[in-house]
Amino acid sequence: MSDGTGAATGSGAGADTGAETGAGAAPGAGRRVRVVLVDDHRMFRTGVQAEIGRTEVTGVEVVGEAADVDQAVTVITATRPEVVLLDVHLPGGGGVEVLRRCASLLGAPEDPVRFLALSVSDAAEDVIGVIRGGARGYVTKTITGTDLVDSVFRVQEGDAVFSPRLAGFVLDAFASTDAPPVDEDLDRLTQREREVLRLIARGYAYKEIAKQLYISVKTVESHVSAVLRKLQLSNRHELTRWATARRLV
Repeated sequence: MSDGTGAATGSGAGADTGAETGAGAAPGAGRRVRVVLVDDHRMFRTGVQAEIGRTEVTGVEVVGEAADVDQAVTVITATRPEVVLLDVHLPGGGGVEVLRRCASLLGAPEDPVRFLALSVSDAAEDVIGVIRGGARGYVTKTITGTDLVDSVFRVQEGDAVFSPRLAGFVLDAFASTDAPPVDEDLDRLTQREREVLRLIARGYAYKEIAKQLYISVKTVESHVSAVLRKLQLSNRHELTRWATARRLV
């Protein structure tokens, strides 16, 4: 499973992430878990469903899907899955808003709903935000299908699961006694604009960003224009320097 078209087609051709989830366990070996998929890209949901939703093989039963915050809350409340695979950036307020509105399910004394973030973003603020919101882990979309199944079962059992470099963000955040500084400029940007900003700063072309985020090149151009306007910058070179200075790259 990858961030690009491989995930959308359920090919399972992702990075070798066996170290991140201990993928030695045999998926579906007498185990069962009910899962809801929350992601605003239908093709990605279809790919994940094809990759992990073969219940007789993986033990994962996909009982619902949602594309935005309102749909997610409705489906999760109606189906009460054991695990929710949650994208961070969603229409209607993002994954953090889903967690906030499902707080009673997270804290249920019996059969709590557990959340595992599954996102293209590997930004520290995204990771920390959903973990503070109550998610049990955070993996990126480069994870393989086998490792994702294993991660789902581990979260169901109460473990915390992270892609290797992301765990450090959480440890650093919770080890610090100081509140993180407020960046008023960054706060002006939407979650999607921040996502585009980081990819631009990393040197991605517009077509590559469009493919990575499952949006059109025209939409990428619109986001870049909005970012430049809000930050009062003139071009992508200034934008890259701005992002690098804030360690967003």
